[in-house]
Order: sequence, then structure tokens, then C-alpha cells
Amino acid sequence: MMDLKKMEDGFRMILEGMGEDIHREGLLDTPKRVSKMYAELMTSLNADKNPADILKTRFHEKYDEMIVVPNIEFASMCEHHFLPFTGRAFVAYIPGDCVVGLSKIPRVVEYFARMPQIQERMTRQIAELIQNELNPRGVAVLLEASHMCMTMRGVKKPGATMVTTQLLGRFKTDEKTRAEFMTYIHREG
Repeated sequence: MMDLKKMEDGFRMILEGMGEDIHREGLLDTPKRVSKMYAELMTSLNADKNPADILKTRFHEKYDEMIVVPNIEFASMCEHHFLPFTGRAFVAYIPGDCVVGLSKIPRVVEYFARMPQIQERMTRQIAELIQNELNPRGVAVLLEASHMCMTMRGVKKPGATMVTTQLLGRFKTDEKTRAEFMTYIHREG
């Protein structure tokens, strides 16, 4: 469980460490606002819910073609510098014996975005959860994101993005299936 008071005190110490006057009018409530902001951005850390529960509502359908959910916007927090990274997720799966409601895939993306994260792990976590819970014939996840730790500090390259993929099942073993997925991405991108 998050400790808002501890986060507030910690941010107050950061401001003092920067040499700021924490009694200045503009900063009086900043530590409290920052702690509330982190509680909002990191909701998955407080989640009592198992992420597998997101995919529990299933529909048994005889559908064996690719299902693609493109352009799922997300915002996450890089665990290395605690700066945001934002982007889009493209998720596809080839059902085994069931499908899930359309909103469930974006909810999975959102769940893994709402914690300190690295893009590579987030990509893998999304794919593995769908694979483990739905047992589809294949899963493909592609994330493209811009990282503030690279655009506003360090190398300072605004506009640069990183792309990560995780391919499982037929997406990994069948070149035609992989190419079809990439066609949808290029169409949507």
C-alpha cells in the first residue's frame, strides 16, 4: 500500500536538496500534489486485483483469425529516472477457443503501464499475460514510445522513439502471420 505521507516528506526533501525554499507560496502544497500524482500514476501498485482477472470474461467463439487492437495510447514511468514515457501499443492474438471483449486488451496495457516500468518488460508482460490466460495460437505485442529521459535530458533527442516487440506462438514461428501483423501496424501507424 502506498504511503502518501512518506512520499510527500520525500519530495519535500528533494526540493530542499535542490536549494528551494519549501515555504515559498508556489511550493507550499507541491509535495502533497506530487504524492497524489504518483498515487494516480502508479495505480497498479495499489491494485488488489490480479492482472489475470482482467481477462476472465471470455466468449467461446469459433474464430481462428487474427484479432488486432491497434493504437492503444499509454503513459508509463521509467523506473530508472522516474520520467514519463508515452506511446502506443499494438496488440494481436489468434484465438484458441475463446475471445475477450475489446476493452480487455487496452485494460491489460493500462495495468502494466501504471507502475514503475521499462518498455522491454512491459511489452513482455502484456504478451505473456494474454498467452497464459487465453491460451491463443499466438500473441504479438509492439510498443512504440518516446522517453522523456532521452528527449529532455541525457542525449536530448526529441522525436526519438523506441520500438519493442514480443512475439509468441504463430507470430514467432510463421513469417506470413508476422507479416500480416506488421501490415496492420503500418496501416495504423
